[in-house]
Amino acid sequence: MQSARDAGLCRCHTCGLLVEYVPHHDCPRCGSALHQRIPNSLAWTWGLLALATFMLLPANLLPITLFYNKGILQADTIFSGIQSLIRSHMSGIAGIVFVASIVVPIMKIIGLAWICLQLQRTKPVRRKRQLRMYRIIDFIGRWSMLDLFVISLMVALVDRGILLDVSAGPGATAFAGVVVLTMLSAKMLDTRLLWDKADR
Repeated sequence: MQSARDAGLCRCHTCGLLVEYVPHHDCPRCGSALHQRIPNSLAWTWGLLALATFMLLPANLLPITLFYNKGILQADTIFSGIQSLIRSHMSGIAGIVFVASIVVPIMKIIGLAWICLQLQRTKPVRRKRQLRMYRIIDFIGRWSMLDLFVISLMVALVDRGILLDVSAGPGATAFAGVVVLTMLSAKMLDTRLLWDKADR
């Protein structure tokens, strides 16, 4: 089956218009530069994945919530928050938080790194398997913000006064960084490279 690239066509990355590809020309509809593939897609994906991996440490080690109760500070990391939920007999919620906050970000990084490594190998890739993994990673990415959503609900619902005060800790910022960086790395990975490599 002939591809759009073989037919000399190109899809604008900004507005989606399918046009004839001419090097160094802009899209006639929105004026964006035309590229048959996302420029430096693998380099951008690797760089964003490296930053996300680096941010995993502070995200898991620093407090994600700061809870002041009668002037006493209680700082919870992701792990201590999960332990507190288990002690409160809320194992189901603890399991959901564990999967969404720890398993999902790590598996996203490993999965995207595996796809990038396959693209850099000299052997042809099994594009359907890797595309299936990419779609799963892209789909579950929206659930990675569960922790931050819970924190925002706590801050909104708990009385912020003299006796009680809840705020997001530095771990929440680092965790948000991990989520955003993994989402950006998934968007920067041009899956059409799988077809290019399989055709060689």
